[in-house]
Amino acid sequence: MIQSITDTSYVFGHSEEEIQRLVRLSRLFNPCTRRFLEQAGISAGMKVLDVGSGAGDVALLLAERVGPGGAVVGVEIDPATLDIARVRARVAGYENVSFVAGDINSVELDDGFDAIVGRLILIHLREPAATLRTLVRHLRPGGLVAFQDADFTPPGVSIPPSRLFEQLDAWIKEALRSARLEMQMGLKLYHLFLEAGLPAPCMCSEALVIGTRESNQAELELAIAYVVNVVRLLLPLILKSGIATAEEVAIETLAERLRVEWTTQRMVLRMGVDAVSAWTRKM
Repeated sequence: MIQSITDTSYVFGHSEEEIQRLVRLSRLFNPCTRRFLEQAGISAGMKVLDVGSGAGDVALLLAERVGPGGAVVGVEIDPATLDIARVRARVAGYENVSFVAGDINSVELDDGFDAIVGRLILIHLREPAATLRTLVRHLRPGGLVAFQDADFTPPGVSIPPSRLFEQLDAWIKEALRSARLEMQMGLKLYHLFLEAGLPAPCMCSEALVIGTRESNQAELELAIAYVVNVVRLLLPLILKSGIATAEEVAIETLAERLRVEWTTQRMVLRMGVDAVSAWTRKM
């Protein structure tokens, strides 16, 4: 039996805080996603299926690439999040984007898509290869399958070293492990594609590095907000699992402590997650 996203416990939930996390994540990772979409071959005029659309960030990137002669259909299981995606697409002026609420394993969709794209969705599925096999049925022969997912193997590090940053990185990863997320999903995309009956994919990986120079203050504030966002969402799990105490985390002062430490020591940060991309074409 195919396990759908509804059979999982989505560790981040579907709150307003989670929507903020998705938007901040996209602002951090959109540059590497743009490069991935270009390298994979998403181009003008294509009809693209975006799975696990969330607040619509990848759908908007796709709409930009396919242009007015193309079309993007986004699928998202949470209707409230999808409402936000629709508003954002309308505000951005993209008339070539539509969204469908439903489970990506069972939702009714057209066939004949030129490409299927997903970012950070397979990591949340119990049977991602089965989901891929289901999705590929909507793809035309020779169509593109392109996914980007996380590899949490690299440690979060900074120069000079930040004990606080490294501790947060360890707490976050321990919480994700306790939620049974596949910590190396990005690196496992190769064999996942093969298991789904697809040809071996091309692959690449990018790390996110943030400097604290004055001209980069906006990116630094975004990184701080994102890290605190993640810790706040995972805090119940962190406390329940005994990973850390509320006093150790001190969530209400966390942003300011990070800001002071990172700016006074002019740190360079390597976030503890790589974005791994894989793409291939349906035979």
